[in-house]
Amino acid sequence: MVKFLRNNKIASIILAIIRVYFGFEWAISGWGKITSGFSASGMLMGVIKNPVKGPEGNVLYPWFNGMIQHMVLPNSGAVSFMVAWGEFLVGLGLIFGCLTTAATFFAMMMNFSYMLAGTVSVNPEYIFFEMFIIFAGFNAGKIGLDYWVIPWIRTHIFKQKSEVKLN
Repeated sequence: MVKFLRNNKIASIILAIIRVYFGFEWAISGWGKITSGFSASGMLMGVIKNPVKGPEGNVLYPWFNGMIQHMVLPNSGAVSFMVAWGEFLVGLGLIFGCLTTAATFFAMMMNFSYMLAGTVSVNPEYIFFEMFIIFAGFNAGKIGLDYWVIPWIRTHIFKQKSEVKLN
């Protein structure tokens, strides 16, 4: 399956369709937050007041709730900015197929963060399809800007680092 996702032209077409669809979903969500003056404070307070609990009533992710309370909530303005612009930029990356694997990685990070906060919503569906894009690697963005961007990065950025000589 992974070989098919990484090497097959039909897979690259299917992945491009999936990628563009989810890219629009991310971009629309992010743009709505950017233009509406989104604040994550309310959601962050909800995470602290109503943590995810197991069947016995115990808090399942105390480390996550502690991080939200002590690190994220005090910086809710910066977090709100990063969430809104992060969703929008992930969407653009997926739509245009530019740095597709990186955009998908950050999309998955947001999806898992939202799920740890107790928001199931569309997150499991997004993660399911994002896994296919991650497994496909370069092939997922081949029908897109990655066709030109990734080879340029490989030859210009990584080549320069390997040519550095120590005296």
